[in-house]
Amino acid sequence: MAESQDTRKEGAVTEGHAQALALMHRCATADGFLASPTEHANYHRVWARDGAVLGLAALASGDEALIASLRATLATLARYQGPHGEIPSNVEPTTERVSFGGTAGRVDANLWFVIACGEYWAATGDDAFIEAMLPTLERIRFLLGAWEFNNRGLLYVPQTGDWADEYIQSGYVLYDQLLYLQALRTLCRIHGHVHGSTDHALLERAGRLYHLIRANYWFIDGDSAGEDAYHPVLYQRGKEAAACREGGHRYWMPFFSPTGYGFRFDAFANVLASLLRVAYDDQRAAVDAFIAELAPRGMELLPAFHPVISPDDSAWQELQTNFSFEFRNHPHEYHNGGLWPLITGFYVADLAGRDEAAARHHLAALDRANALPMGGEPWSFPEYIHGTRLTAGGTRHQGWSAAAAVIGHCALAGAPILRLTGSSDDG
Repeated sequence: MAESQDTRKEGAVTEGHAQALALMHRCATADGFLASPTEHANYHRVWARDGAVLGLAALASGDEALIASLRATLATLARYQGPHGEIPSNVEPTTERVSFGGTAGRVDANLWFVIACGEYWAATGDDAFIEAMLPTLERIRFLLGAWEFNNRGLLYVPQTGDWADEYIQSGYVLYDQLLYLQALRTLCRIHGHVHGSTDHALLERAGRLYHLIRANYWFIDGDSAGEDAYHPVLYQRGKEAAACREGGHRYWMPFFSPTGYGFRFDAFANVLASLLRVAYDDQRAAVDAFIAELAPRGMELLPAFHPVISPDDSAWQELQTNFSFEFRNHPHEYHNGGLWPLITGFYVADLAGRDEAAARHHLAALDRANALPMGGEPWSFPEYIHGTRLTAGGTRHQGWSAAAAVIGHCALAGAPILRLTGSSDDG
């Protein structure tokens, strides 16, 4: 089973950690984790993406009740799997209302589901669970292969197709490719355990994806992607344009599509590139230095994307027409430069093994952010923090903001956050 809480006493003594665990318990139901116990919009539902993040925190904490809620989350989502293999974005079990996304489906719901299944199994040794889940996982595997469209190794993600559902990026989005890599690694490990043999086709696919990510999303002066360039002309144009923009060659590019590359800094993708052992040490150092310039003093959280899109920006018209219910991406809010406890928690986990002082610095800021008041109540666990006013924003009592703190505290106490990652030398 997962490690007991006794092994994590260092992380369990702070108020931030205790408050975060308490909110996670409020999110836990018999059907699985709610995105928030707050009755707002559709947050009071079992979500794939949020449930997986809460599940990683549950496993790191060693809390048996929370781990049971992760298992229930995965069982609920699997029960409502779609006819082509798609995992719901969210489910309301009482009314059996199921959403696979808004104007487009959510690619990352499937990826986080596979990752969470593997991490639950690796932490608990629950072979009965993973064997029962095999048909569900195989349907997801087939669907993901179809979503490559051209069978060339990268998922094609539509606008609004992942967590940044009101932002403007689509095509071969790095965040999703990294989760896809981790999902393939997870499927390889599960297959090897259940069948006692290696799925060589799956292993080759994971290795190919690893090399595609490294070759196509990080531009190096005087170097080229060679035979791993997804589209040589597109790659060369993107590389030349990146050299003229803020950040230049200092971080991973967020996406490319048939019309070209995007160049804004995607914090979640850059954190995952390191955490999932795709980045090399020199790339980590470059990204760390870039993040240090972005994080506001006193509230050292990572923005979702940078730079902010303002009304005089050419992308503003597209951004302000992309929303589900009401426009939320005002400058320095939500995805448009808002500061996210979620992303910062994963960054703390990444830093924990290589720069403890920096990890503790960002974790302290994360706890301060979670403690901010909303509606006169402290410890609001906001969805995001305004990028300049440093005030709480979005939905309060956000489960994954709490999970981010638990992930950070547990990582600094030595708990593994991901058990099935590969090495930095292969997929």
